[in-house]
Amino acid sequence: MALQQAAAGNRIIEPMIALARCSMQQRILVAGSKSAEMMLDLHRRGYLGAAATANCGRPAGQYDVALVDWRRHTLSSLETTLDWLMNFLSPLGRLVVFVDAQKPAANDSLRALLEKRGCVIEQGSTLHECGCALSTRRRQAHPMRKAA
Repeated sequence: MALQQAAAGNRIIEPMIALARCSMQQRILVAGSKSAEMMLDLHRRGYLGAAATANCGRPAGQYDVALVDWRRHTLSSLETTLDWLMNFLSPLGRLVVFVDAQKPAANDSLRALLEKRGCVIEQGSTLHECGCALSTRRRQAHPMRKAA
């Protein structure tokens, strides 16, 4: 059973990397119940700037990408995690959320939840045998500065 779950985790990392358009130089934050395992998998693949939520430091907008494996969790529990996670993501950051296959109404709820936090859903979100992944970017990539 554990081997089967690890194999499923490995199958989602590729589409998540592709959707986020990760480069090996970027700082990547991984969230979800298997974040430590996903971080180690990213390290094995050469993404040495990857960190799990357990060792990510204080929030300072320092991560270029956040990968969230939210399978087997409810969307309502994702809200708190997203609120916390957005503080770690840079203004130009990308966020990829992988969830269980959803009914259309649940997909709409997930989209609304992300948009409420200032994210824009990008084209290329994907259905996968293990679930559904949505790729987003921050709405204000270049926030206006206040005049002095």
